[in-house]
Amino acid sequence: MALPSAWSLLRVAIPFIWLVGLLSLRLAGASQDSGSVIPAESRPCVDCHAFEFMQRALQDLKKTAYNLDTR
Repeated sequence: MALPSAWSLLRVAIPFIWLVGLLSLRLAGASQDSGSVIPAESRPCVDCHAFEFMQRALQDLKKTAYNLDTR
């Protein structure tokens, strides 16, 4: 049984890879469009998240400092 040549393999592989890539791009675009979008007015801003995180971190530091002082 003769092995297929490299050229005949490339003639089949290149269109197959191109087709798989095209389909994956199409599916990725479809998944981004579907679903519900939360309006910007109802989403908290990044600064609000950062402020809340820093506020919790400061409270934790105050508790730790108080615990170290009482020991």
